[in-house]
This record gives sequence, structure tokens and C-alpha cells, in this order.
Amino acid sequence: MALATRTRHRPADRKSSPKRTFWGSTVGKKTVMAVSGLLMLGYLVAHVMGNLKVFFGPAEFNEYGHWLRTMGAPVLHQEWALWIVRFVLLAAVILHAVAAYQLSRRDIKARPTPYAHKRKRSSYATRTMRWGGIIVALFIVWHILDLTTLTVNENAQPGRPYENVVATFSTWYGNVIYITAMLAVGLHIRHGFWSAAQTLGVGNAGRDRALKAVANGLALVLTAGFIAVPVAVMIGVVS
Repeated sequence: MALATRTRHRPADRKSSPKRTFWGSTVGKKTVMAVSGLLMLGYLVAHVMGNLKVFFGPAEFNEYGHWLRTMGAPVLHQEWALWIVRFVLLAAVILHAVAAYQLSRRDIKARPTPYAHKRKRSSYATRTMRWGGIIVALFIVWHILDLTTLTVNENAQPGRPYENVVATFSTWYGNVIYITAMLAVGLHIRHGFWSAAQTLGVGNAGRDRALKAVANGLALVLTAGFIAVPVAVMIGVVS
């Protein structure tokens, strides 16, 4: 009888084993979101610093664009380092998006019956994370087509990044798309940085206020830095 009982329970054990894996667990997915999010945040910091070189004129900005394609030389061939960065970022974006989607579905399944009384229990940034993520994802596609492949940039000049930036921000739709996306990025950073800190065990009752201040500061500085470029083109500071 004892042997029969053990045999009956084995299939159930096998069935539940995937849930014990790192990726299959809620903690694992949140950790993947936190690490991939911080990786993308690091890229955004470097990216905005590069973007602001546009204020030093065409020669310096175009030289920066050339350096991006030759960084790592002579160890790495032309654009190898740039493609490595692109693949790492693509992996981070995919993992971040998949984990976010699966966590959202898991949360919905955990409470299939909606609350009787809806209450605003979170910040505006938290409530808009889902739509903000979609906006940012769509913007990434547009941004690549606009300033990387130059597909949608009507006045693009291959090998002249300064002129291409001016061209894209000389159109009303280029400015609307970019500024809207950067506002969504700012909200994402504001909530995401603090959430990542909580997931990775950095946050606690004594540090919450400081972490939220850092999150707000990062979101504000990065958003302002990115938006400064199209605004400068619009008012003629960069032309």
C-alpha cells in the first residue's frame, strides 16, 4: 500500500517541478525584469550623454557617431562593438517585455473576479506602466527606422548623424513621437528604478525615501536631457 501511494504522487511532483525553476517563479521573473531594466537604464544614461553632444556642433557630434562604429578598434572590427551592444539590449528588451507580460497574466489569473470598489491604490506612473511600456516598444521600432536605417527620415544623409537629427526634429510628427515616448520613458524609470531596488533587496523602510528621490531625479534628468534635443532644434539653437 505504501508503494502504491508513493507511485500515485510522483506524477504530481513532476508536474509542479517547472514552477520551482528560476524563470518559472514570480521572484525569478521580477528579478529578470529588475536586472534587464537596470541594464537598459545604464544604456539610457550613456545614450543621453551622447545625444547632448549635438550642442557642441556638427563636427563633434558626427565624430561621436563615427566613434560608435569604430569603438573597440583595433581589437574589434568595424561596428562589432556596436552590434554587441545592440544584441545585449535586444535581449534585455525581450526578457523585460516577456517577464512583464507573464507577470501581468499571472496577476490577472490570481484574482479573476474584479474588485467591487475600484480604488486608486498606486501612483500615476504605476497605473500607466503597461501602456508606457507599449509606447516605448513602438518608439524603439520608429527610432531605429528613423535614425539607424534612415527608412522614414525623408531628408536623411548617410554618415551624417548631426544633419539627420536636425532633419527628424524639423518635422512636427518627429517631435510629437519623440517627446511623447520620452515622457513615457521618464514615468517608466520613475517607477521601475524603485521597483528594481525592492526586487533586488536594496530597498527597506529606512531607504525608501532616498530611493524614491533617486528614481525621481533620474527620471527628471534623463527626460529633460532627451527632450532638450528636439526642443533645441525647434527653437533654432541647433540647426
